[in-house]
Amino acid sequence: MTKKSDSTEVKSGNKRSRKVEKVLEKLPSQLSRPVVGSLVACVHCGMCTKVCHYALARPDDPKMAPAYKADQVRKMFKRRHDWTGRVFPWWVGASEPKTEEDLEKLKDIVFGTCTGCRRCTFNCPMGVDVATLVRNTRGLLTSVGVVPEGVAVVSKDQWEIGNQMGVLSEDYVETLEWMSEELVSEIGDPEAAIPIDKPDCDVVYSINPREIKYDPRTIANAAKIFYYAGESWTMPSEDWDMTNFGLFSGDNALGGAVGQRLFEKTKELGGKKLVISECGHGFRATRCEAQTWAGMDIDFVMESSIFTMLNYIKDGRIEVDRTVNSDPVTYHDSCNLARSCGVTEEPREVLRLVTTDFREMTPNRSDNFCCTGGGGAMSMSEYTPMRLEVAKVKADQLKATGAKIVVTSCHNCVDGLSDLIKHYKLGMEVKQLVDLVADAIVPTREPAAVEPVLASMGGTLIGKKILVVDDDPDTQDFIETVLSDNGCITLTASDGDEALEKARAERPDLITLDMAMPGKSGVEVFVDLRNDPDVADTLVCVISGRPEFRKVIYDRPVKPPEGYMDKPVSEDNLLKNLRRVFELAHGARVDAKV
Repeated sequence: MTKKSDSTEVKSGNKRSRKVEKVLEKLPSQLSRPVVGSLVACVHCGMCTKVCHYALARPDDPKMAPAYKADQVRKMFKRRHDWTGRVFPWWVGASEPKTEEDLEKLKDIVFGTCTGCRRCTFNCPMGVDVATLVRNTRGLLTSVGVVPEGVAVVSKDQWEIGNQMGVLSEDYVETLEWMSEELVSEIGDPEAAIPIDKPDCDVVYSINPREIKYDPRTIANAAKIFYYAGESWTMPSEDWDMTNFGLFSGDNALGGAVGQRLFEKTKELGGKKLVISECGHGFRATRCEAQTWAGMDIDFVMESSIFTMLNYIKDGRIEVDRTVNSDPVTYHDSCNLARSCGVTEEPREVLRLVTTDFREMTPNRSDNFCCTGGGGAMSMSEYTPMRLEVAKVKADQLKATGAKIVVTSCHNCVDGLSDLIKHYKLGMEVKQLVDLVADAIVPTREPAAVEPVLASMGGTLIGKKILVVDDDPDTQDFIETVLSDNGCITLTASDGDEALEKARAERPDLITLDMAMPGKSGVEVFVDLRNDPDVADTLVCVISGRPEFRKVIYDRPVKPPEGYMDKPVSEDNLLKNLRRVFELAHGARVDAKV
């Protein structure tokens, strides 16, 4: 018996890869009426080239033109499904890929030079939807495993673990409990606690995994808003991820599975409304696409938290003081919110209610430029140099506003904008609406008795040996003094090498660890601690003035730190967080013994 070849003979005598065959066999399933319309309607007028940030950043490279990117699937369509391409392929530019190298080149085009922002579509006189053609081509490649490594890893996590960042259930719940403790302590009311799996609530709140892993303050801020609005709400303990990498990879099966999990969980909890935290692609995928992918009819309301916050303010359910946010701010429209879902005015209404100096960037709304991090680009490290190069267009747009804060209602945009702001040294800060609304809230509820809550937290630091690691003498003195005054035995270290030496010699109960230090960095110290069996179980609370280190340290292949705080820290916040670290550690040890 002859072994089946990995290639197929074609009329020309060339061998075609089996993966190419599978791509070409799957192509007809992508040919809906709107897709075919976009495949045949392009007249190559060049209008799309004038509005694409890739083409604008590289004006001398014709491969950056959206029409060129769309032509990669258009020429396959012409060769297989258009009679002119079958009869006169050389005349109409019809052709097919033949090798896996051809597929790799196609991957670099549709994943590496397009964020699917749809700005070209909105400016096309023929209505050609280039972003849909690009997504369909991505789907063809995904079906044969020709995808950037980051996309493959994220998709695998979303299939197998249930969320796109691989956050384990226990880490998710622990973070919610941590944020809940902080909020209860801040407000002084046990009723401010974050409810988990509470049945028959008016609102089920779904979030982006990035909030758990890198920015949990957005969860606490949302909880604060729900508390003062007197909302009946809850968060699911499972199936809580409203992001959807199926939108980026072109994998409708993944898109449907992710949407179905969230929809079924909302129904299981008896929620009347699914509120989706600020995420452009999460809102589009969940609200506008996933019902089709999953083949489900939804009988509850779905809305972005932008609408929820706006309605709370307009209906008088929360009171805000706009003078709290006095720095000049501008707003970046997420491509998926503005162009794909028409959400443009509501975020601006919120901003005008909670800030005093709002400045429009130009262009804006559905004509705004992409943050350069869309379409899953933040997961594709091989294309980072290109992404930051073409981000110059967006950087110039931001700089022209003169704002100190750029607000966006999308977590992809938070990361994309933060990257380009750092790269082009713009000196701006990125925030979300939930942060500004929470800061502007005027407390209007009388807290319930708080003494029992505070009493349960007291005394946990007395006698604890704590190593304070920080190269800034003032910060080190402050932390050491606060801890000593509260009964701790304190040690100090001013650099990484000294920290490791004292950790191994003194065996402290906990280490407060700065990240940016001379010599061995805090990240290196942390990894060395975790890899040393003698001190691997030492509790670590990172205290850093560099927000980007949160992502760096949580991406290390070791157990994450038990606590994380942003500088500057107050006395109350320091004590509250360290007590919480010890309480959680003690609870985990009790559970382990049981």
